Amino acid sequence: MHIEDVLHAKAATEVVTVGPETGVRELLAVLAERNIGAVVVSSPADAIAGIVSERDVVRRLHLDGTVLNNTVGAIMTSSVETCAPRDDLDAVLQTMTERRVRHLPVVDGGGLVGIVSIGDLVKHKIGQLQFERDQLDSYLHQT
Repeated sequence: MHIEDVLHAKAATEVVTVGPETGVRELLAVLAERNIGAVVVSSPADAIAGIVSERDVVRRLHLDGTVLNNTVGAIMTSSVETCAPRDDLDAVLQTMTERRVRHLPVVDGGGLVGIVSIGDLVKHKIGQLQFERDQLDSYLHQT
């Protein structure tokens, strides 16, 4: 299984992005309205400048109560792990687990084509395992 399989199965394919100058309060509104956990931060040239998640906001809020008055650029993770559509799902899951990240932008040919969460990958993996189990069960119970 590959990351592109997960992207094709996702109901929502739009990648939500914000600029680094976006306010943290505005970011929180986007996360809440879209019911998502992270957004990609894009520079004016559409390059990935970073990623910011609910977790980033919470960790900063713990350290500095004024974080809500700041910009996304001040709290984002600028060293962004990415994956490609043809990357193996299990390898990406391992990377996410080892690096303790929950969201990975999917990049193809230098352009952002999607984003996957660890939940997306686990859901896809479970679906595949259930399909295989059902196939084996059907095979074993043929008369």
